[in-house]
Amino acid sequence: MIITIDGPAAAGKGTVSAYLAEKYKLAYFDTGMVYRAVGLQMILSQNDVNDENKAEQIAMELSFPKMIELSKHKDFRSDIGGQAASIVSAHPKVRAALLKMQQNFALNPTFADGSPAKGVVYDGRDTGTVVCPEAELKIFITASTEVRAQRRYKEFIQKGMNTTYEKVLQDMISRDERDSSRATAPLKPADDAVIIDTSDLSINQVLQKIIPLIEARF
Repeated sequence: MIITIDGPAAAGKGTVSAYLAEKYKLAYFDTGMVYRAVGLQMILSQNDVNDENKAEQIAMELSFPKMIELSKHKDFRSDIGGQAASIVSAHPKVRAALLKMQQNFALNPTFADGSPAKGVVYDGRDTGTVVCPEAELKIFITASTEVRAQRRYKEFIQKGMNTTYEKVLQDMISRDERDSSRATAPLKPADDAVIIDTSDLSINQVLQKIIPLIEARF
């Protein structure tokens, strides 16, 4: 069973994906982590995130243990990490280097402890269009830019990060433009994806729309 949950930042796809993976005993692959890992490693190595060749080199050397190590850094989930991820993910060479890793996971999905899983829930931007176009169920979750910026701002404040709503909003607008206009794998719904706007929905309401789709297919 392969389920893809795509959409822009702070639309709610991470929370939904993690819940579905747990509910249906499936592996969970947050594909954004691989790009955050590359972006953060570029910053920590004092490289320009716009240097595609250097980013490609780091992407080719990335391993799951290294990704987990980087995920513990304070900036991995911050707006700094998010912006870096958005920039390096626009590099075609980086996407090509990381695509095989993401696709191979669907062939042999495993849980965090290494035990085999019967399927996987992918959380990302292009998992339904590029990574796993053969997925049995594709969901595209979105929300207005202002709603998503407010969600991300509250998340940062709760984590004690020093930022403003205006900065988060502007960063999100810039990130959306990069993700949607990149030449390789732009952010867009798959032709057969179910589109859900979460602007005025709670997580439970979103799940109430998705779970019947899963039950009907599986």
